[in-house]
Amino acid sequence: MDRSGIFAGDDPFAIARAWLAEAEPVEPNDPNAIALATVDSEGMPNVRMVLLKEIEADAFVFYTNYESRKGREIAASGKAAFVLHWKSLRRQIRVRGVTEREEGPQADAYYASRSLKSRLGAWASRQSEPLSSRAALMAEVAKVTVEQGPIPRRPPFWGGIRIRPKEIEFWADGQFRLHDRFRWSRNDNDAPWEIVRLNP
Repeated sequence: MDRSGIFAGDDPFAIARAWLAEAEPVEPNDPNAIALATVDSEGMPNVRMVLLKEIEADAFVFYTNYESRKGREIAASGKAAFVLHWKSLRRQIRVRGVTEREEGPQADAYYASRSLKSRLGAWASRQSEPLSSRAALMAEVAKVTVEQGPIPRRPPFWGGIRIRPKEIEFWADGQFRLHDRFRWSRNDNDAPWEIVRLNP
């Protein structure tokens, strides 16, 4: 199977890290922004933008409020999908997989790396729930600032979501819409990847 240099190697996570590194100096805002898709109990899809924070050896990690709509939908289904698109590079990565929570020292370390205001905001926001006014939100921020003190701990309802892919697809723009597409797929984490070139 022919594969050009930008798809070099058989490790899709290494390719994803390389593509993200190439995007960081040229994308104007948030090169790690992903469109995250989930489904509710009736199978109705939802999608929103979140920031991908880590590409591990065999998974992708982002952080969120577990009580948000996406958090509840992921908890119910155990699955999620996302697309990472770079307009400047004319490339994208699509991922579908199973999920698990990251609630240990890794989540604590990432939470501690955020600005103080972002840490307090995680405590104050009942994400996805109705809000009476901006003033009510700011009052809650003031309240948790007093309660949590200068070094707020990570909220028990906030942490990481790890997506372990069953499928990863890489897409690169081609002339005359003859794009390059390759799909890595496997049934479980210990199985070898099956790599297939797809029609544009």
